[in-house]
Parts: sequence; structure tokens; C-alpha cells
Amino acid sequence: MHQIAIIGAGPSGCFTAQALAKLMPGARIDLIDALPVPYGLIRYGVAPDHQGTKAVIRQFERLFERQGVGFFGHVRLGETVTLEALQGLYDAVVLATGLSVDRRLGVKGDDLPGVLGSGAVTRAFNDYPDTAPVAIGEQVVIVGNGNVAADLVRLLAKGAGEFHGSDLSETAARQCSDVRRIDVVGRSPSDQAKFDPVMIRELGRLEQAAIHVHGLSGEGKIVEALQHLEGHDPQDATREIHFHFGWTPEVIEGTDRVTAARFRQGDARLVLPCDTVLTAIGFEGERPAADAEGAIAPGLYATGWLKRGPRGTIPENRADAQNVAARIAADLADVAPGKAGRDGVLALVPGAVHYDHWQRIDAAERADCPEGRVRRKIPTT
Repeated sequence: MHQIAIIGAGPSGCFTAQALAKLMPGARIDLIDALPVPYGLIRYGVAPDHQGTKAVIRQFERLFERQGVGFFGHVRLGETVTLEALQGLYDAVVLATGLSVDRRLGVKGDDLPGVLGSGAVTRAFNDYPDTAPVAIGEQVVIVGNGNVAADLVRLLAKGAGEFHGSDLSETAARQCSDVRRIDVVGRSPSDQAKFDPVMIRELGRLEQAAIHVHGLSGEGKIVEALQHLEGHDPQDATREIHFHFGWTPEVIEGTDRVTAARFRQGDARLVLPCDTVLTAIGFEGERPAADAEGAIAPGLYATGWLKRGPRGTIPENRADAQNVAARIAADLADVAPGKAGRDGVLALVPGAVHYDHWQRIDAAERADCPEGRVRRKIPTT
């Protein structure tokens, strides 16, 4: 049988395994991850109060529990095992490691203490292993006009009682408990903002945040959703949210720490006092040279953000994974099986974490969850 390794057990890796299992039911497929737990971005990148989105994990569980896909966790590429070693053991190796470096603003002061990328914040809020807590102050500026920015707004604006049914830890909740004002600033005019209108309408259910929208223009579903937010003012609101559109970052002010963020719009300037700036403008990192179907070299492929760049939703990653899987299946049709695959990795990495180990971790996290939460993640490796 053919042996296939997928490096990265996040959504792109799991979708690729899913597609390959359907196209090549006789193949042996292994998901290999640097963390001791599977599911990557779904577990640590999706907002902790969006459990509906995280529910895609249930379909991935079938890979391991019914379709014979293997899991090797706590295996770091380049440290625990080399890419060359895996290529020697498998007929095909797929890189699905994603991109996790927050893109910088590219203005003076963007490296000051108090400037944080959305990826770093989301990982902290999701108890990514061995991640230091983030310090969120009272006055927060969020730069970005997409769904990640909307996630940050919602998480920072919620009161303690609004996280029922989430997996937000007590530590993460304390990190954003001091917030009193949030300014959301984007370069685009409001009718070109990248927010999903559903995400915007969700903000209208916030119980402790008054919302003000500045500079609305144009028409469309996003503008309509924003119009409905204007004037949202719950009784006894403890936080304010202000949306601003069409402003370009100019400088982050401060000496030892952020004190203000300055933006420009033509000759006009907008100066927002703040002690925290959160950037939600995407991710970056080195990507291999892969063709449209994910092929890098014979037997080596890339999928997901590592292949396409940091764009697209989880469903869009599914379509991309299916295309890459189809290419792999076509290529392996002409390759005679015979490599060691899983047996070789078991011998090479005897200390790897396997799926049954993950099931015990999962059960322990669910059993230990505080009232109102669905789990308490183990924050160390």
C-alpha cells in the first residue's frame, strides 16, 4: 500500500487526509504535528466563543476513529525528524504547516511594547501551549477590517457572563477584563470592508458595550449590518466600541510603550489615545514554490495557507485540499508502493503522542472544565 505523510494536523492537513482517504482507500495516511494534540488552527485559532466553527473537529475525528489515519504528535520537523527522513519513509509528503507570523504594520512604532498581532493574541486566548499571557490595557486600537478584527472586538467587549459555552480560560478572561474602549480602524471605506455581515450583526448582541460607527458610506450588506449597530447602547454598558473607516496607519506613538495611534485620510489626521494596539492585517512567512496543484517536487506537496498564502476560510481550504489530493492520487498511480511509512516512523520516533493519547487529554480537559465552559485546555506540553 502507498504511504502518505501530512505535516500539520490543522484543518488543511485534515481536509487533505479526508480527500486522500476517499480517493485512495487502500493508502496508509499519517498526520504528523509539532504539538501533542491535533486540529491546529481550529483548536488554537478559532475564537474560543465560536464553538460552532470548532465543531468541524467532529468530522475529523472519523479520520482517526474509522478510517485508520494515524496521528504522530509532538514531532517537530527539523528537530525530532528531518524532511529528508520522512521522504525516505513515505511515497508522498504533504506540507500543511500554515503561516503563523503576524504581518507588521510597517510604520514607525509598530515594535513598541503594547503592539500585538492578532495571531499572538488569539493563541494566548486559546491557551496555546507555553504561550505567555498578553497584556491588554483599557484603551485598545484594533487595526483591520476583517473577521479576525471582528473576533477581537467581540472577545474584548464581552463581560464575564457572556462566555458561557466557550472554552475561554479564566486566565484569558482576565487578560481582557480591563478594556473600556475599543477603536476599530481600517483602510477601506465601509462598503469595502472585509467583515462578514453575520459577524458584524453578532456584535449587536453584546450586553455591556455601546457601539458607534463613524464614516459610513456606500451601500450593501456590510453597510446595512453596520447601520444596525450604530446606537447599540445596553443599560449599564461598561465598554465603548468605535468603528472608523478609510484611515491609513501613519505612526504608533510612544517611548517605552504605546500611548497613541495616528492615522491619515488625505490631509486629515485621526489620533487615538491607547495603551494597546492589536493588528489584524494578516499573516506572513516563507512559502515553498508550489504549482497550482500543490506540487513542489516529486513526492513533495504543499496545501492550505502554506501553498496559497494567508487567505480563505476553512471551507475554502477544503476545496484546495481536495485539489492537492487529486494531484497526489494521480502522481502515485504510477509509483509502486513499498516504503516503510508508519512502521518506520514508529521506530524513528518512539516517544510520539498518538491518537489514543490525545483522547485521554481530551477527556481530562472536558472533565476539568469550570462551570460554564466546555473544557479547560492544558496550556503546557
